[in-house]
Amino acid sequence: MTFEDSLEWAQAEDAADDLRSLRAEFLFPESGPLYFAGHSLGLQPRRAREYVLQEMEDWERLAVDGHFAARNPWVGYHELLTAATARLVGALPHEVVVMNTLSVNLHLMMVSFYRPRPGKHRLLIEKGAFPSDQYAVVSQARFHGFADAVLESEDPLRTLRERDDVALVLIGNVNYVSGRAYDMRALVRAAHEKDALIGFDLAHGAGNLVLSLHDDAPDFAVWCNYKYLNAGPGGLGGVFVHERHADAQLPRFEGWWGHDKARRFEMAARFSPIRGAEAWQLSNPPILQLAALRASMELFDRAGMPALRRKGDRLTGYLEHLLIERGAEILTPQDRGSMLTVRFRRPGTVDELKRRGAIVDLRPPDIVRITPAPLYNGFEDVQRLCALIGELGDA
Repeated sequence: MTFEDSLEWAQAEDAADDLRSLRAEFLFPESGPLYFAGHSLGLQPRRAREYVLQEMEDWERLAVDGHFAARNPWVGYHELLTAATARLVGALPHEVVVMNTLSVNLHLMMVSFYRPRPGKHRLLIEKGAFPSDQYAVVSQARFHGFADAVLESEDPLRTLRERDDVALVLIGNVNYVSGRAYDMRALVRAAHEKDALIGFDLAHGAGNLVLSLHDDAPDFAVWCNYKYLNAGPGGLGGVFVHERHADAQLPRFEGWWGHDKARRFEMAARFSPIRGAEAWQLSNPPILQLAALRASMELFDRAGMPALRRKGDRLTGYLEHLLIERGAEILTPQDRGSMLTVRFRRPGTVDELKRRGAIVDLRPPDIVRITPAPLYNGFEDVQRLCALIGELGDA
């Protein structure tokens, strides 16, 4: 890629961008238009308010009858997101469901897929995994009576190939600090060759990377929707369960929303699971959160992940080029998505950037995460951010 450090060049790139109209679909914060923290919380889509207010109005107008008589009946509202979610992560529709939050879903998946036994009890995670993932796997191992089961590895693929005692692998497919993206297909192949099950935390992958969950064939995956996917603070998460488990008699925690849809309201005493990922649902979902996410998923469908990733690669490459020119230390390897992790020489850069209307993310003591999200960021944003960095003395 060839880049130029000039505002005119950046503006010309934006003018030629087929996705440039998507920027107008988002609301930028009062702090300023240079928002580079989509890896932490995505911006609000303009239509989110409209969609949420529609459900508020139907609740006011219909009360309980809204379950079946709302303009989008609540009893099946989550299904409005199924096809778009499947396209986003490269899955079949019955392999995905939007429900709960990430850590809740992770525990539900481990109930089904972490089945330790003597000699085959280890739980493998990557070194530096997100703390909630670490807490979850340690607590699951302890619950099963294997307090020493968790393995942390700098090179999970190598560790997996060298060991025979791993029961379950759980990898964040993009590390939340370094931005490193793992080779999912290679990890899945290695896990299954060792008779281990494998799942992924896609918190920093869903809506960031082009995924092919069905073809790559992990046993499960979980993710949040409030980062790259703009569902709003604390928004609902997503679950993938590969279709080979759709009819399997797996242990799982069960609730009425995972029961046969045609007979759900008969209130039968015996659980009859829906085929596929929806069987893991416990309770009826929060409609207002689904409405907010729906507004964003329509934009992802409009753009398509391949096009977003192509633009994201160019934006991130441009950001890297300009940061290196200004003396920043880049910590993220080339196998990555849209986030760059960097160190600045000058203390206080992040706070000063915020005062000047540019939002990036500091992880103490000195790790700075910067994400040009291709749905709403452009080349001019990147150029202006790096110009500010240069003015602050990190050149």
